[in-house]
Amino acid sequence: MISIHRSFNVESIRICAALLAATWLAGAAPRAMAVEGPSIGSTAPDFVGTDSNGKSVALKDLRGHIVVLEWSNNQCPFVGKHYRSGNMQALQKETNQQGIVWLTVLSSAPGEQGNVTAAEANELTRSRGAAPTAVILDPSGTIGRAYGARTTPHMFVIDKAGTLVYMGGIDDKATTDVADIPTAKNYVRLALAAVIAGTPVQDPVTRPYGCSVKYR
Repeated sequence: MISIHRSFNVESIRICAALLAATWLAGAAPRAMAVEGPSIGSTAPDFVGTDSNGKSVALKDLRGHIVVLEWSNNQCPFVGKHYRSGNMQALQKETNQQGIVWLTVLSSAPGEQGNVTAAEANELTRSRGAAPTAVILDPSGTIGRAYGARTTPHMFVIDKAGTLVYMGGIDDKATTDVADIPTAKNYVRLALAAVIAGTPVQDPVTRPYGCSVKYR
């Protein structure tokens, strides 16, 4: 009887584990497919978004400019690391001086962490001393899913011809510790330098790190 009881428990656990795994995969697969994203060397997905000032921004209209896309969530500690330190703002201001277009994209859905109104987005820009060219509101997640944006931050660089040349993390220090920034390898800065110099980006794809994008 003891042997049968033990066998029953083991079999029950095995079945439960299989059912849980199947349930998880059923829920996770559509989300993973939805954020598959583009590939390096391909034309960056076109989009038309509305910025925090109510203006329409179309990627196709930015041909001839290098474009940086930054996915953000002001409540994410990984984003906070780069804004509290001034690291993100410094990079934004550098790109401004180089004529590069920097678009901060907010894809948090209504009711989710990081979702803000246009007025709140503008206040965040002001209070943090940020300097993006525009903040794009994407509460439907349409732009985020087109790019496969998975984390905040998640960074993309598009060259003047509209080709995606970099996607991944802002740097190689996947922590929330501000003290790690000075010794980090800033992939975005290096990618931009390569594009400006007309040379291949050395690390075109890296692992993004941060909070998950809070899609609907």
